[in-house]
Amino acid sequence: MAREETLQRVEQRVELGRISARAAITPEISVRLVAALLALAVATVHVADQGGITVLNSPALLGWGFRLVEIGGVLTALVILARPARLAWLGWAAGVLLGAGPFIGYIATRTVGVPGDPHDVGNWGYWIGTVSLIIEAALVTLSAGMLLVQPRRPAASR
Repeated sequence: MAREETLQRVEQRVELGRISARAAITPEISVRLVAALLALAVATVHVADQGGITVLNSPALLGWGFRLVEIGGVLTALVILARPARLAWLGWAAGVLLGAGPFIGYIATRTVGVPGDPHDVGNWGYWIGTVSLIIEAALVTLSAGMLLVQPRRPAASR
């Protein structure tokens, strides 16, 4: 149903001469691809920061948090690319969470510290962390923007 609504909007815009049919479809595909690549980049940065796919950071709480981000990045990319018509918002919401979670975690480890890992407090010069913050901020910005432009569906009639 959402796909039909999107196609109708595209057809209306094309008929009015505002845009070409190709230009109407291309941006959405491009945005989804960029978002999926950003989600995979978040996962990749966390694998690199942890020292590889087979290494678990110490303390274990941090290591498992990294694992969640890594798996979440791959799943988020898949959901954004697959984009089930009725659940398009789900991929964008996952993108916001995937970007915001590690971003907040990084700020926490550098300011107040986390249990079992007081060594990172004040370590703002870590280049992998800086790259991670940039990627995560881009993913949150893109995903939040896409959530805001998602068409609102009327409430189901009872």
